[in-house]
Amino acid sequence: QVQLVESGGGLVQAGGSLRLSCKASGSIFRFNDMGWYRQAPGKQRELVATITSYFSTNYADSVKDRFTISRDNAKNTVYLQMNSLKPEDTAVYYCSAGPVVAGTWKNDYWGQGTQVTVSS
Repeated sequence: QVQLVESGGGLVQAGGSLRLSCKASGSIFRFNDMGWYRQAPGKQRELVATITSYFSTNYADSVKDRFTISRDNAKNTVYLQMNSLKPEDTAVYYCSAGPVVAGTWKNDYWGQGTQVTVSS
């Protein structure tokens, strides 16, 4: 069983930066692909960024060149560095994890979410 705990959200002005952290419990952390999702009020949850167990990354077009996902296996933690924040980045951000099975990411584990609010 994997438990995920996010932190680092808050209120920031447009153009500012935040770094989200997601600490995972359990020794299988290094074998899981990790990712960040976000959900704004009235909108569907969307995938923001992913990082594989081999440190390959992928980003949504809306955050490319502004956000950076990284992981520290020794600390069982994945990060999301968010720069040049925009009001449209306002959302609850969720960490997710899981193995890749037959080419499909089975992200069965979720954190409780952390609120990010960007003021204009």
